[in-house]
Amino acid sequence: MQSAPELLRAYLGNIRSPERAAELFASDGVLELPWIQVRAQGPAAVEGLVSGLLAKVPDFAFHDIRFWIETPDRVFAEYSVDAVVAASGKAYRQTYAGVLIAEGGKIKLLREALNTAAAAQAFSPA
Repeated sequence: MQSAPELLRAYLGNIRSPERAAELFASDGVLELPWIQVRAQGPAAVEGLVSGLLAKVPDFAFHDIRFWIETPDRVFAEYSVDAVVAASGKAYRQTYAGVLIAEGGKIKLLREALNTAAAAQAFSPA
């Protein structure tokens, strides 16, 4: 059974594979970015969300992962992205802050915060 830190590492490492990333979530697990009003519940919804993100930002990948709190069932970390938004051609440079709650070896909740101004600028038309 995977711990919260292991699940977050696996999710971040598999973000370019929507199906594998989604398999880490419980059947009612949630991926949520409340500041941009995004919420996906269940593996199929998470897979769809990640697939949609990769369609908009094809080189999306996490790097520079920094763990601040690690327990078996909860983890808090920061991780970065540096990629180009396909539609705008602009750089998407972002640092996410995420809290993950694990239950039964699966992701019950992954709640992420991000710089909404930087995201809006990167996704705005050129």
